Amino acid sequence: MTTAFVSRLTVSHFRSHKTARLAPDARPVAVFGPNGAGKTNILEAVSLLSPGRGLRRAAASDMARRPEALGWKMRAEVITPEGHSEIETWSDAGAARQVRRDGKPVSQTALGRTIRVLWLIPAMDRLWIEGADGRRRFLDRIALSFFPDHADAAIEYEKAMRERNRLFRDQVRDAAWYAAYEAQMARAGHLLHVNRGAALLRLQAAQDAAETAFPTADLTLMQTEGEMPETETDLRAALAESRFRDMAAGRALVGPHRADLSGVYAAKGVPARDCSTGEQKALLVSLILANGRALLAQTGAPPILLLDEVAAHLDPDRRAALYDEICTLGAQAWMTGTERGLFDGLADRAQYVRVRETGAGQSEVCTL
Repeated sequence: MTTAFVSRLTVSHFRSHKTARLAPDARPVAVFGPNGAGKTNILEAVSLLSPGRGLRRAAASDMARRPEALGWKMRAEVITPEGHSEIETWSDAGAARQVRRDGKPVSQTALGRTIRVLWLIPAMDRLWIEGADGRRRFLDRIALSFFPDHADAAIEYEKAMRERNRLFRDQVRDAAWYAAYEAQMARAGHLLHVNRGAALLRLQAAQDAAETAFPTADLTLMQTEGEMPETETDLRAALAESRFRDMAAGRALVGPHRADLSGVYAAKGVPARDCSTGEQKALLVSLILANGRALLAQTGAPPILLLDEVAAHLDPDRRAALYDEICTLGAQAWMTGTERGLFDGLADRAQYVRVRETGAGQSEVCTL
């Protein structure tokens, strides 16, 4: 099986790490140490190999080490089915982050064509019981993993929608201006909708085909209000028809930004929002693993997995099952925990990194 993994990681003035260097192999990476030592900061750095703002959704300025806050840099060497690549990303003094691949400047969205990165963090544990925004982001990360152009479509759609909303605020009456932005919204919005639907089909197929210790979720793409037009032409017409309603509301009331993700614990027929905390966590783990299996089938290589504090919230049997599934998938999974003992089930199938705080808010990384 072809692998895809980080073979070298260097961070400078990133969060609590003044300097950190790691040279892992393709096995899972178990990062352990006390709370506040800087474990999640390592995973956040790896998450910047993917388009967007990383697993914390932080501004570039917030990633700089305090108190100097002069800027930060991350450099990674990655091995993919296409070969070896060097990726650098950085921010100078709070400016927007820049990306360079193999010495040449590239857009963030280009990263999605280089390597796939999936993550599960504690903030996502409330996914099923909080607002639709978080579930849309979760679904869009899944869609992005399958379709790198998803990020470009999201940017185009959001930009056109903001400009159309600005016309509402400015009380512009010229229909031609609205029509131009609605055409852009329809083109990009239809692609978002199609990608999301296709991603769910792949995810469902990967769940149905697997023998797993984790529960299967039946997923449905729905709208918080009304229905999503199925074609680009229909979406454009719906936006035009809704123009006066939207003007009164000051925002678009139809489109993919009104989508929501519904999940049901398949074996029990219970909506995910009504499941126990442990069941909701198990459903999320199941979806991340299914996403990884689907990507392996699509690309021939597993994605990089970032699983923050995942071991602490699973019982010993589920923990052992998770480790077995990660190793079967062949993924380089970066996992954090407060104690090395949480990863005993991996034994020599993993590599171990200890992180500790050395004082003055600085972290030290030691490969064992």
